[in-house]
Amino acid sequence: MRRLACYALIPLLAAATGWLPGALQASDDAGLQVRIGYLGYRPDPGPLLSNVIAEPADAGLRGAELAIIDSNSTGRFLKHDYRLQSANVDSPEALLQAAREQHDQGLRLFVVNAPAASLRQLSTALPDSLLFNAGSPDDSLRTTDCLGNVLHSLPERAMLADALVQFSVVRKWQRALLIVGQTPDDQAYANALRRAMKRFGMKTVAEKAWQFDNDQRRSAQADMPLFTQTAEYDVVLVADERGDFGEYLPYQTWFARPVAGTQGLTPTGWHKTVETYGAAQLQKRFEALAGRWMNDRDFAAWIAVRSIASAVSKLRQDDPVAIRQLALSDQLPLDGFKGRKLSYRPWNGQLRQPIELVQPRALVSTSPQDGFLHPTNEMDSLGYDQPEVSCRYP
Repeated sequence: MRRLACYALIPLLAAATGWLPGALQASDDAGLQVRIGYLGYRPDPGPLLSNVIAEPADAGLRGAELAIIDSNSTGRFLKHDYRLQSANVDSPEALLQAAREQHDQGLRLFVVNAPAASLRQLSTALPDSLLFNAGSPDDSLRTTDCLGNVLHSLPERAMLADALVQFSVVRKWQRALLIVGQTPDDQAYANALRRAMKRFGMKTVAEKAWQFDNDQRRSAQADMPLFTQTAEYDVVLVADERGDFGEYLPYQTWFARPVAGTQGLTPTGWHKTVETYGAAQLQKRFEALAGRWMNDRDFAAWIAVRSIASAVSKLRQDDPVAIRQLALSDQLPLDGFKGRKLSYRPWNGQLRQPIELVQPRALVSTSPQDGFLHPTNEMDSLGYDQPEVSCRYP
Protein backbone atom coordinates (compact mmCIF):
# COMPACT_ATOMS: atom_id res chain seq x y z
CA MET A 1 0.00 0.00 0.00
CA ARG A 2 2.85 2.39 0.78
CA ARG A 3 4.36 1.85 -2.67
CA LEU A 4 1.03 2.47 -4.39
CA ALA A 5 0.53 5.62 -2.34
CA CYS A 6 3.96 6.93 -3.40
CA TYR A 7 3.17 6.36 -7.08
CA ALA A 8 -0.17 8.11 -6.65
CA LEU A 9 1.67 11.21 -5.42
CA ILE A 10 3.88 11.48 -8.55
CA PRO A 11 1.36 13.46 -10.70
CA LEU A 12 0.73 15.86 -7.80
CA LEU A 13 4.44 16.45 -7.20
CA ALA A 14 5.09 16.83 -10.91
CA ALA A 15 2.35 19.40 -11.27
CA ALA A 16 3.70 21.34 -8.30
CA THR A 17 7.20 21.50 -9.78
CA GLY A 18 6.06 22.28 -13.32
CA TRP A 19 7.14 18.93 -14.79
CA LEU A 20 4.71 16.46 -16.28
CA PRO A 21 5.36 13.36 -18.41
CA GLY A 22 4.47 13.65 -22.09
CA ALA A 23 1.29 11.60 -21.61
CA LEU A 24 0.00 14.16 -19.11
CA GLN A 25 1.22 17.28 -20.86
CA ALA A 26 -0.89 18.25 -23.86
CA SER A 27 1.59 20.86 -25.10
CA ASP A 28 4.37 18.28 -25.18
CA ASP A 29 2.35 15.88 -27.34
CA ALA A 30 2.75 18.18 -30.32
CA GLY A 31 6.37 19.00 -29.49
CA LEU A 32 8.20 22.28 -29.91
CA GLN A 33 10.78 23.10 -32.57
CA VAL A 34 13.21 25.84 -31.53
CA ARG A 35 15.15 27.40 -34.38
CA ILE A 36 18.26 29.44 -33.61
CA GLY A 37 20.28 31.47 -36.08
CA TYR A 38 24.07 31.73 -35.90
CA LEU A 39 25.53 34.83 -37.54
CA GLY A 40 29.32 34.95 -37.86
CA TYR A 41 31.57 37.63 -39.30
CA ARG A 42 35.15 38.34 -38.23
CA PRO A 43 37.08 41.04 -40.11
CA ASP A 44 40.36 40.12 -41.76
CA PRO A 45 43.03 41.13 -39.22
CA GLY A 46 45.56 41.78 -41.95
CA PRO A 47 49.17 40.58 -41.95
CA LEU A 48 50.36 39.61 -38.48
CA LEU A 49 53.86 39.25 -37.14
CA SER A 50 52.97 36.52 -34.65
CA ASN A 51 50.85 34.39 -36.95
CA VAL A 52 52.23 30.97 -36.05
CA ILE A 53 48.94 29.88 -34.42
CA ALA A 54 45.98 31.25 -36.36
CA GLU A 55 42.52 31.82 -34.92
CA PRO A 56 40.20 29.00 -36.02
CA ALA A 57 37.93 30.08 -38.86
CA ASP A 58 34.99 28.28 -37.23
CA ALA A 59 35.47 29.75 -33.74
CA GLY A 60 32.04 30.28 -32.20
CA LEU A 61 30.16 28.19 -34.71
CA ARG A 62 31.44 24.91 -33.32
CA GLY A 63 30.41 25.92 -29.82
CA ALA A 64 26.88 26.65 -31.00
CA GLU A 65 26.73 23.31 -32.80
CA LEU A 66 27.78 21.43 -29.67
CA ALA A 67 25.16 23.28 -27.63
CA ILE A 68 22.48 22.18 -30.08
CA ILE A 69 23.57 18.56 -29.60
CA ASP A 70 23.57 18.97 -25.82
CA SER A 71 20.19 20.70 -25.84
CA ASN A 72 18.61 17.96 -27.94
CA SER A 73 20.00 15.33 -25.56
CA THR A 74 17.93 16.79 -22.73
CA GLY A 75 15.20 18.38 -24.81
CA ARG A 76 13.93 15.12 -26.25
CA PHE A 77 12.35 14.27 -22.88
CA LEU A 78 10.19 17.38 -23.25
CA LYS A 79 9.75 16.84 -27.00
CA HIS A 80 11.77 19.95 -27.75
CA ASP A 81 13.73 19.89 -31.00
CA TYR A 82 16.57 22.41 -31.40
CA ARG A 83 17.82 23.39 -34.85
CA LEU A 84 20.73 25.67 -35.81
CA GLN A 85 20.77 27.68 -39.01
CA SER A 86 24.24 29.14 -39.53
CA ALA A 87 25.76 31.81 -41.72
CA ASN A 88 29.50 32.52 -41.66
CA VAL A 89 30.16 35.43 -44.02
CA ASP A 90 33.00 37.75 -45.01
CA SER A 91 31.46 41.23 -44.84
CA PRO A 92 29.07 43.29 -42.70
CA GLU A 93 26.71 43.62 -45.65
CA ALA A 94 26.54 39.86 -46.14
CA LEU A 95 25.93 39.42 -42.41
CA LEU A 96 22.96 41.79 -42.47
CA GLN A 97 21.57 40.06 -45.54
CA ALA A 98 21.90 36.64 -43.92
CA ALA A 99 20.18 37.93 -40.78
CA ARG A 100 17.25 39.29 -42.78
CA GLU A 101 16.90 36.03 -44.67
CA GLN A 102 16.80 34.02 -41.45
CA HIS A 103 14.34 36.50 -39.97
CA ASP A 104 12.09 36.17 -43.02
CA GLN A 105 12.10 32.41 -42.42
CA GLY A 106 10.69 32.97 -38.94
CA LEU A 107 13.81 32.92 -36.76
CA ARG A 108 13.74 35.24 -33.74
CA LEU A 109 16.62 33.89 -31.66
CA PHE A 110 20.20 34.57 -32.79
CA VAL A 111 23.77 34.00 -31.64
CA VAL A 112 26.04 36.67 -33.10
CA ASN A 113 29.82 36.42 -33.41
CA ALA A 114 30.66 39.78 -34.96
CA PRO A 115 32.25 43.15 -34.09
CA ALA A 116 30.37 45.82 -32.14
CA ALA A 117 29.39 47.83 -35.23
CA SER A 118 27.71 44.83 -36.84
CA LEU A 119 25.98 43.93 -33.59
CA ARG A 120 24.49 47.41 -33.36
CA GLN A 121 23.32 47.14 -36.96
CA LEU A 122 21.69 43.75 -36.35
CA SER A 123 20.02 44.95 -33.16
CA THR A 124 18.33 47.74 -35.10
CA ALA A 125 17.40 45.52 -38.06
CA LEU A 126 15.87 42.78 -35.84
CA PRO A 127 13.93 44.69 -33.17
CA ASP A 128 11.52 41.82 -32.46
CA SER A 129 14.33 39.29 -31.92
CA LEU A 130 16.70 38.36 -29.11
CA LEU A 131 20.42 38.41 -29.93
CA PHE A 132 23.22 36.86 -27.88
CA ASN A 133 26.55 38.62 -28.33
CA ALA A 134 29.23 35.93 -28.50
CA GLY A 135 31.82 37.95 -30.40
CA SER A 136 32.33 41.52 -29.17
CA PRO A 137 34.00 42.44 -25.84
CA ASP A 138 33.29 46.14 -26.44
CA ASP A 139 32.71 47.93 -23.13
CA SER A 140 30.46 50.64 -24.58
CA LEU A 141 27.82 48.03 -25.44
CA ARG A 142 27.50 47.44 -21.70
CA THR A 143 27.91 50.99 -20.38
CA THR A 144 26.88 53.85 -22.67
CA ASP A 145 25.22 52.17 -25.67
CA CYS A 146 23.07 49.38 -24.28
CA LEU A 147 21.04 47.41 -26.84
CA GLY A 148 17.71 46.35 -25.37
CA ASN A 149 17.37 43.15 -27.40
CA VAL A 150 20.96 41.93 -26.83
CA LEU A 151 22.40 39.74 -24.07
CA HIS A 152 26.17 39.33 -23.79
CA SER A 153 27.61 35.85 -23.27
CA LEU A 154 31.20 36.94 -24.09
CA PRO A 155 33.00 38.79 -21.25
CA GLU A 156 33.53 42.49 -21.71
CA ARG A 157 37.07 43.87 -21.69
CA ALA A 158 36.49 45.42 -18.27
CA MET A 159 35.75 41.98 -16.80
CA LEU A 160 38.98 40.61 -18.25
CA ALA A 161 41.06 43.54 -17.02
CA ASP A 162 39.53 43.45 -13.53
CA ALA A 163 40.20 39.70 -13.28
CA LEU A 164 43.87 40.22 -14.21
CA VAL A 165 44.46 43.22 -11.96
CA GLN A 166 42.79 41.50 -8.99
CA PHE A 167 45.29 38.67 -9.36
CA SER A 168 48.16 41.15 -9.73
CA VAL A 169 47.18 42.86 -6.49
CA VAL A 170 46.98 39.50 -4.69
CA ARG A 171 50.47 38.68 -5.97
CA LYS A 172 51.64 42.16 -4.87
CA TRP A 173 52.53 43.25 -8.38
CA GLN A 174 51.79 46.89 -7.63
CA ARG A 175 53.89 48.64 -10.32
CA ALA A 176 53.18 48.11 -14.00
CA LEU A 177 54.77 48.99 -17.30
CA LEU A 178 51.89 49.34 -19.78
CA ILE A 179 52.61 48.74 -23.48
CA VAL A 180 49.86 49.56 -25.97
CA GLY A 181 49.50 48.63 -29.64
CA GLN A 182 48.30 50.81 -32.47
CA THR A 183 44.81 49.49 -33.26
CA PRO A 184 41.52 50.82 -31.80
CA ASP A 185 41.01 47.44 -30.11
CA ASP A 186 44.41 47.77 -28.43
CA GLN A 187 43.41 51.22 -27.18
CA ALA A 188 40.13 49.84 -25.83
CA TYR A 189 41.93 47.02 -24.00
CA ALA A 190 44.41 49.52 -22.55
CA ASN A 191 41.54 51.71 -21.33
CA ALA A 192 40.10 48.68 -19.53
CA LEU A 193 43.48 48.02 -17.90
CA ARG A 194 43.83 51.67 -16.82
CA ARG A 195 40.36 51.56 -15.28
CA ALA A 196 41.11 48.32 -13.43
CA MET A 197 44.45 49.59 -12.12
CA LYS A 198 42.81 52.73 -10.77
CA ARG A 199 39.98 50.68 -9.30
CA PHE A 200 42.21 48.27 -7.40
CA GLY A 201 45.16 50.52 -6.57
CA MET A 202 47.91 49.54 -9.03
CA LYS A 203 50.43 52.11 -10.21
CA THR A 204 51.64 52.66 -13.77
CA VAL A 205 55.35 53.50 -13.66
CA ALA A 206 55.44 54.09 -17.43
CA GLU A 207 53.27 53.70 -20.51
CA LYS A 208 54.72 53.10 -23.96
CA ALA A 209 53.11 52.96 -27.38
CA TRP A 210 54.30 50.25 -29.76
CA GLN A 211 55.14 51.94 -33.05
CA PHE A 212 57.59 49.58 -34.71
CA ASP A 213 56.66 47.80 -37.92
CA ASN A 214 59.66 45.51 -38.23
CA ASP A 215 59.45 41.74 -37.77
CA GLN A 216 60.03 41.01 -34.09
CA ARG A 217 60.71 37.36 -34.82
CA ARG A 218 64.11 38.52 -36.03
CA SER A 219 64.88 41.40 -33.68
CA ALA A 220 63.02 40.76 -30.39
CA GLN A 221 66.23 39.90 -28.56
CA ALA A 222 67.78 43.20 -29.60
CA ASP A 223 64.82 45.58 -29.44
CA MET A 224 62.63 44.42 -26.54
CA PRO A 225 65.09 44.88 -23.66
CA LEU A 226 65.80 48.46 -24.71
CA PHE A 227 62.14 49.18 -25.38
CA THR A 228 61.12 47.99 -21.90
CA GLN A 229 63.90 49.88 -20.10
CA THR A 230 62.32 52.31 -17.63
CA ALA A 231 61.75 52.74 -13.91
CA GLU A 232 61.53 49.40 -12.12
CA TYR A 233 58.22 47.56 -12.46
CA ASP A 234 56.67 44.37 -11.07
CA VAL A 235 54.76 43.31 -14.19
CA VAL A 236 54.48 44.23 -17.87
CA LEU A 237 50.88 44.71 -18.98
CA VAL A 238 50.39 44.46 -22.73
CA ALA A 239 47.44 45.51 -24.91
CA ASP A 240 47.95 43.82 -28.29
CA GLU A 241 44.71 42.09 -29.26
CA ARG A 242 45.76 41.40 -32.82
CA GLY A 243 49.10 39.88 -31.86
CA ASP A 244 51.53 42.22 -33.58
CA PHE A 245 54.26 42.20 -30.96
CA GLY A 246 53.05 40.91 -27.59
CA GLU A 247 54.20 37.33 -28.11
CA TYR A 248 57.80 38.52 -28.18
CA LEU A 249 57.74 40.33 -24.82
CA PRO A 250 58.04 37.35 -22.41
CA TYR A 251 61.67 36.68 -21.43
CA GLN A 252 62.87 39.75 -23.37
CA THR A 253 62.04 42.57 -20.90
CA TRP A 254 64.70 44.79 -19.32
CA PHE A 255 63.76 43.59 -15.84
CA ALA A 256 63.04 39.88 -15.40
CA ARG A 257 59.32 40.32 -14.79
CA PRO A 258 56.09 38.54 -15.78
CA VAL A 259 54.12 39.64 -18.84
CA ALA A 260 50.31 39.72 -18.68
CA GLY A 261 47.33 40.98 -20.64
CA THR A 262 46.67 39.97 -24.22
CA GLN A 263 49.82 37.84 -24.11
CA GLY A 264 51.66 35.99 -21.34
CA LEU A 265 49.27 35.55 -18.41
CA THR A 266 45.94 36.09 -20.13
CA PRO A 267 42.41 36.56 -18.75
CA THR A 268 39.79 34.71 -20.79
CA GLY A 269 36.26 33.37 -20.65
CA TRP A 270 37.39 29.83 -21.55
CA HIS A 271 40.51 27.79 -22.22
CA LYS A 272 41.56 24.21 -22.85
CA THR A 273 43.11 23.98 -19.38
CA VAL A 274 39.76 24.49 -17.59
CA GLU A 275 38.89 20.99 -16.39
CA THR A 276 37.11 21.17 -13.01
CA TYR A 277 33.37 21.06 -12.24
CA GLY A 278 32.69 18.78 -15.20
CA ALA A 279 34.46 21.03 -17.72
CA ALA A 280 36.71 18.17 -18.84
CA GLN A 281 33.68 16.34 -20.24
CA LEU A 282 32.61 19.46 -22.12
CA GLN A 283 36.12 19.80 -23.52
CA LYS A 284 36.14 16.17 -24.70
CA ARG A 285 32.75 16.49 -26.40
CA PHE A 286 33.89 19.65 -28.16
CA GLU A 287 37.17 18.15 -29.34
CA ALA A 288 35.33 15.10 -30.69
CA LEU A 289 33.07 17.43 -32.68
CA ALA A 290 35.53 20.09 -33.84
CA GLY A 291 38.91 18.37 -33.77
CA ARG A 292 40.50 21.26 -31.87
CA TRP A 293 40.46 23.08 -28.53
CA MET A 294 37.46 25.05 -27.35
CA ASN A 295 38.18 28.78 -27.08
CA ASP A 296 36.35 31.73 -25.55
CA ARG A 297 34.19 32.41 -28.64
CA ASP A 298 33.15 28.76 -28.74
CA PHE A 299 32.18 28.84 -25.08
CA ALA A 300 30.30 32.13 -25.48
CA ALA A 301 28.26 30.64 -28.34
CA TRP A 302 27.76 27.39 -26.41
CA ILE A 303 26.46 29.13 -23.28
CA ALA A 304 24.25 31.39 -25.41
CA VAL A 305 22.47 28.41 -26.97
CA ARG A 306 22.32 26.67 -23.60
CA SER A 307 20.76 29.83 -22.13
CA ILE A 308 18.03 29.65 -24.75
CA ALA A 309 17.47 25.94 -24.15
CA SER A 310 17.32 26.36 -20.37
CA ALA A 311 14.79 29.15 -20.74
CA VAL A 312 12.68 27.19 -23.22
CA SER A 313 12.67 24.17 -20.90
CA LYS A 314 11.39 26.33 -18.06
CA LEU A 315 8.92 28.41 -20.09
CA ARG A 316 7.75 25.70 -22.53
CA GLN A 317 7.86 28.33 -25.28
CA ASP A 318 10.47 30.11 -27.41
CA ASP A 319 9.12 33.66 -27.33
CA PRO A 320 12.16 36.00 -27.37
CA VAL A 321 10.56 38.54 -25.01
CA ALA A 322 9.76 35.87 -22.44
CA ILE A 323 13.26 34.37 -22.73
CA ARG A 324 14.85 37.77 -22.22
CA GLN A 325 12.71 38.51 -19.16
CA LEU A 326 13.58 35.16 -17.62
CA ALA A 327 17.29 35.54 -18.40
CA LEU A 328 17.41 38.92 -16.66
CA SER A 329 15.69 37.55 -13.58
CA ASP A 330 17.32 35.31 -11.00
CA GLN A 331 15.14 32.35 -12.00
CA LEU A 332 17.10 30.96 -14.96
CA PRO A 333 19.07 27.83 -14.03
CA LEU A 334 22.35 28.14 -15.90
CA ASP A 335 25.39 25.89 -15.44
CA GLY A 336 28.58 26.76 -17.30
CA PHE A 337 30.97 24.22 -15.70
CA LYS A 338 32.67 27.03 -13.78
CA GLY A 339 31.71 26.07 -10.24
CA ARG A 340 29.16 28.85 -9.81
CA LYS A 341 25.67 29.54 -11.00
CA LEU A 342 25.82 31.93 -13.95
CA SER A 343 23.30 34.70 -14.55
CA TYR A 344 22.77 37.80 -16.66
CA ARG A 345 23.07 41.26 -15.12
CA PRO A 346 19.71 43.04 -15.34
CA TRP A 347 21.31 46.45 -15.85
CA ASN A 348 23.23 45.66 -19.06
CA GLY A 349 22.59 42.02 -20.04
CA GLN A 350 26.17 40.86 -19.37
CA LEU A 351 26.65 37.25 -18.30
CA ARG A 352 28.19 37.00 -14.85
CA GLN A 353 30.94 34.41 -14.90
CA PRO A 354 34.32 33.62 -13.34
CA ILE A 355 37.28 34.59 -15.52
CA GLU A 356 40.19 32.19 -16.00
CA LEU A 357 43.78 33.43 -15.91
CA VAL A 358 45.88 31.18 -18.10
CA GLN A 359 49.25 30.77 -19.67
CA PRO A 360 49.35 28.80 -22.92
CA ARG A 361 49.33 25.35 -21.32
CA ALA A 362 48.13 25.82 -17.75
CA LEU A 363 45.37 27.40 -15.68
CA VAL A 364 47.04 29.79 -13.22
CA SER A 365 44.07 31.17 -11.27
CA THR A 366 40.40 32.13 -11.49
CA SER A 367 38.88 35.51 -10.63
CA PRO A 368 37.16 36.98 -8.71
CA GLN A 369 40.00 36.53 -6.26
CA ASP A 370 39.38 35.81 -2.60
CA GLY A 371 38.95 39.01 -0.62
CA PHE A 372 37.39 41.08 -3.42
CA LEU A 373 33.86 41.37 -2.10
CA HIS A 374 30.61 42.82 -3.40
CA PRO A 375 27.40 43.68 -1.55
CA THR A 376 25.27 41.22 -3.54
CA ASN A 377 27.37 39.04 -5.87
CA GLU A 378 31.16 38.64 -5.83
CA MET A 379 31.20 38.15 -9.61
CA ASP A 380 29.99 41.73 -9.92
CA SER A 381 33.45 42.80 -8.75
CA LEU A 382 34.43 42.01 -12.35
CA GLY A 383 33.32 44.49 -14.98
CA TYR A 384 30.87 47.36 -14.77
CA ASP A 385 28.60 47.40 -11.74
CA GLN A 386 25.14 48.93 -11.93
CA PRO A 387 26.10 52.44 -10.68
CA GLU A 388 28.79 52.64 -13.39
CA VAL A 389 26.39 52.04 -16.29
CA SER A 390 24.96 55.23 -17.77
CA CYS A 391 22.77 53.84 -20.54
CA ARG A 392 19.22 52.69 -19.84
CA TYR A 393 18.77 48.98 -20.41
CA PRO A 394 15.02 48.46 -20.83
